[in-house]
Amino acid sequence: MSSQPDPRQIQTLGALRESGWRSRTVKEELRENLLARLSTGQPWLSGIVGYEETVLPQLENAILSQHNFILLGLRGQAKTRIVRQLIGLLDEWMPAVMGCPLRSDPYHPVSPQAKRRIAEQGDDAPIEWISRQERYHEKLATPDVTIADIIGDVDPIKAAREKIDLSDEGALHFGIIPRSNRGVFVMNELPDLQPRIQVGLLNILEEKDVQVRGFPIRIPLDILLSFTANPEDYTNRGNIITPLKDRIDSQILTHYPRTVDQAIEITKAEAWTDRHVEIAVPRFVDEILEQIAFTARESDYVDQSSGVSQRLPIRAHELLHSAVERRIIRNAGEPPVPRLADLAAVVPAITGRVELVYEGEQEGPQIVAHKLVGRAMLKVFERTFPKVYTSSRKKSRRETFGFEDEPRAAESRAEVPSDYREVLSFFSQGGRVELSDDMDWKTYQATLGTVPGLGKLVDAHKDAITKGHPSLSGDNYSAVKALAMEWVLECLHQVSLIAKQSKDGTIRFADMLANMLGGDED
Repeated sequence: MSSQPDPRQIQTLGALRESGWRSRTVKEELRENLLARLSTGQPWLSGIVGYEETVLPQLENAILSQHNFILLGLRGQAKTRIVRQLIGLLDEWMPAVMGCPLRSDPYHPVSPQAKRRIAEQGDDAPIEWISRQERYHEKLATPDVTIADIIGDVDPIKAAREKIDLSDEGALHFGIIPRSNRGVFVMNELPDLQPRIQVGLLNILEEKDVQVRGFPIRIPLDILLSFTANPEDYTNRGNIITPLKDRIDSQILTHYPRTVDQAIEITKAEAWTDRHVEIAVPRFVDEILEQIAFTARESDYVDQSSGVSQRLPIRAHELLHSAVERRIIRNAGEPPVPRLADLAAVVPAITGRVELVYEGEQEGPQIVAHKLVGRAMLKVFERTFPKVYTSSRKKSRRETFGFEDEPRAAESRAEVPSDYREVLSFFSQGGRVELSDDMDWKTYQATLGTVPGLGKLVDAHKDAITKGHPSLSGDNYSAVKALAMEWVLECLHQVSLIAKQSKDGTIRFADMLANMLGGDED
């Protein structure tokens, strides 16, 4: 970063000249400051994960090329966060002619007011200092945005107050882009801007000047223009006029986290988890919450053109913490570890963030959300425990109801790994497990302990279920073990090896065949 004079000491144009301050365009300023960061290895973006090899190099190339650019990406891909951090590449303070609405460069004034003041006062013309935060402006493109908002218009109230004619340049009121002169201006959701307003940006992007109404003035602007948009709106619906697309120098595509590890890192940084008690969330639960978003991004029920925001797992993480916190307050002696039932609390974070296609609307948002949670649990389960699978051969009606030859039954049993045989045998012999949301901790633990082989199965994978959380290997292990035991039962249900019935906060796991013959609905 280039050093800047102390604004408290330099207050006139003459003093500024003596200080040796050098005038630069905003794009030169951004370029030189970025080069300084790159040479020292100092990062200029914070809180951005997963873009190191994709978006970041393209963005840096655009800045080094002094380009106006657009970030194209679905919602929740950190587009706004990225452009807001461009402030960090600006000088800490910038001098401007005092009282100039366009923040004129003291060496190269552009507005009539600034030119007049310097002509009249010379080196005694007063200088003001503008912080880097004041040099960033942002506007959300909405259908009601007008040319006056963006570029400017004649202001009759100003003319009347200052007693000047409407034909005088002093009657002009400049819009947000001229007022962003010598700074960074960002237009979010560019395709929502009306085509006739988009035309007003053409001169600014190419000729780098602005014209207001019919006044014969051309004001050369020094500005970095950046835009954000959804790729679907930008390319397919024809909401961007072709000349405007042609004048945007660089087009940079953003994306969602490519791996679960990257997604977890983002969520950990963004989610609010500062509760009255420290809640120990196992790594595999973190993975399940992230996997919900990954699963939704591949689901046929979800409209992929609108995307699934990374805010989904962030808000889901917060809701999970609240569910555990609520149970701890209500039940004395409750360990600060989630139960599987707490995953039902994350449904409100899903239903409001996934847009469903017709098939999904037919199912209903609540059902789709529960299916996404179930698929996510199974996906993470198969990365943690031995994969559970059933026969790929379609069973006959006789086989479905248990009327099969002994050799065929043995063949079917052989398709399930031995790790789960003892657990499945318990249910096939009529065993049942009933759990409820308000069940106290000791009863919850004891009920899961009635399933033979279930605890042994979980203990065999202790390192996997306590991964990344050393405290779970100590006093809290019994709690995370119970959670993992219920997780095993849930995933055996997901692959249709045991039945599950939910009613009034109570969950019952039972044998699939007995459940069907008993007339219970899954």
